[in-house]
Parts: sequence; C-alpha cells; structure tokens
Amino acid sequence: MRQRYRLYRRKKGGRYYIHDDVTGKQDSLHTTDRATALRLFHSRGEAQQQPAVNLQIARAYLAASDPQIATRNWQFVMEEMVKLKKGETQHRWQTAIKDKAFDLIRHLPVLETRPENFLRVLETGKVSTNVYLRRIHNFALDMTWLPWPVIVKRQWPKVEFKDKRAITWEEHQAIVTRELNPERKAFYKLAWHLGASQSDLAGLEAENIDWEHNVISFARKKTGSIAIMRFDDEVTEILRDLPGSGPLFPYLRSVRSGDRATEFHQRIAGLGIKGVSLHSYRYAWAERAKKAGYPERFAQEALGHNSKAIHRAYARRAQVELPPLSEFERMRSKFAEMSKAVEPVMASA
Repeated sequence: MRQRYRLYRRKKGGRYYIHDDVTGKQDSLHTTDRATALRLFHSRGEAQQQPAVNLQIARAYLAASDPQIATRNWQFVMEEMVKLKKGETQHRWQTAIKDKAFDLIRHLPVLETRPENFLRVLETGKVSTNVYLRRIHNFALDMTWLPWPVIVKRQWPKVEFKDKRAITWEEHQAIVTRELNPERKAFYKLAWHLGASQSDLAGLEAENIDWEHNVISFARKKTGSIAIMRFDDEVTEILRDLPGSGPLFPYLRSVRSGDRATEFHQRIAGLGIKGVSLHSYRYAWAERAKKAGYPERFAQEALGHNSKAIHRAYARRAQVELPPLSEFERMRSKFAEMSKAVEPVMASA
C-alpha cells in the first residue's frame, strides 16, 4: 500500500514536519528531536493504514457472498430502483436520477461511500435531491448492497419544501377567460371543481361518469385507490360539452404531464400570475373544503387519505367559518341520503 505521509525537516529552525500527499497539507510535529519525530510519524501512518486494512478485510468477507460488492456503484443502484417503478412514477424517477448533483457519486462504489460524499451531493442539489437520495440510500440498505447506513436517519439534513399556495378564484377566472382552446378550458374548469391531480383528470373517460347519481369515479394513478366524487349542475354543464364516449380530454391525455405543466405555465406567465402550478388547483379545493366546514374525512375520501393538500389545509391554512350546529345536522342528514345513493356505485367500483 502506498505511503500517504512523508517526514521532512526544515533547515530554518530544524523542526520536523509531516507532508500529506493526498491533501498537500503540512503539519508541524513541534519537535527538533529525530527519535520523537519518527515515533509521531509512524503513529500517523498506522492510524491511516488501519482503517484501510479493516476495509480490505471487510471487502474480502463480503465478496464471498456478493462478488459484485466491490464494483457496484450508485448508478447501478439508481437504475435497479427505476426498474421497479411503473407508469408516471417510473417517469419521475427516470428524470430524478439525471440530477447533476448525483454526478458526484454516480460512479462511486457503494461500499466506499463516506458521509461527506452524500453531504456534497446534498449541498449541490435541491430539495428533491434530498428526497430521492434518501430513498436511493434506503433501497441500497434494504437490498443489502450497503452493509451499514452512510448517514444515520437523525443526521440527514431536514427536507424543507418551498411554500406552495392554492390558486385563487380570481386567478382561475382569468385563466379560463383567456383560454381559447375548448379542451384546455374545460380541463381547468374541472380542476377547480374536482381538485383531482392533473394526471387523473387527463385520464378521465366518459365511462367514469355515472349520470344517474351525478358521480365521477376513477382509480388514482399514484395510489390505485378509488376516488368517488359527486358533482353539481355547474359541473354537469362542463361534462355535457365533452366527448360522450372514450377519453374526455383526448389531446391532454396523449401528452406527458410535464407538457401539460409547461402549457399551464405559459398561460399564467402571460397573465402575470406567479407561485402556482396545476397542482395548486388541488390545494385550492382542499382549502375551500376546510373553509366551508367540510368534514376532513369527506375531503380525504375525495382527494385521498394521504393527500398533502388535505393535511396542509386542515392543519393550518384556511380560515374556517363553522356553520351553526342545527344547520350542520341538517347537512349531515342530507349527506347520509346522498351516500345511500352512492353505495351501489362504490360496490361496483
């Protein structure tokens, strides 16, 4: 093994120094005595060599059960993880692993990864880098490709998302008023009324509509859970103008989610609207539900129990105007009658 340190003595003052060939740093041993300097020099070398020897021993044992452990790098881990994903989730992961911050570890052997390697990635990357690197790290641990955590859970830098806001009624009105394409206009209108994710909304078909009970039901692409939402006369008017069979939004269904997001961004940029995206419609629906006194469990049934929009809105965002108890009791009674009508639809779904 190549020696990392060199011992030398300066002519001026006669003190001994150690030179680190890796970092180029020079440290004074604070002595002019050669015997003392040699002891300090050898102890420094042993301290450096022992971890390397231990690593070689560990590699030898691990290689007996996993021949690829010495060469498996993080690019391999990321590619294997992407293979397990499907649909939109797989597409998101394919984009995520192209993050330039991952170039710092992409070809680094998993077994040789140090905490500082990950910290450099996190410093270089964005919030999403932190999110995806955690998942990649945990995947390697679960697959036993990584024998121990690179960074223990409590030491990972906190994930701090930028604050996201709901789209306002005035902004929504400005967008649909300016939109000339009938399909996109209907898409934005339904996004306001249903609060569905853009992928779920774009994937709706005429067969998802139960006209008898005024119900739209569909399987969420992200979770596979069934979403069932009742609609009113205003939504009925929007739906009547859409295809009576097959996809409700033929064009928007055929393009990638990123393309739909780009088209929406072009429209809000032209109106001078900032800080919103298509997902802001989901936040708007949740905040409207909270403000109207809509029970949280009903909102969860509509948007999904794990919806971040629901958790955020019902935790702190919307200003609540609670109805009188007697009025709410009448609302509950009416809702119970409506639920009985929806039960056959839920059973068939």
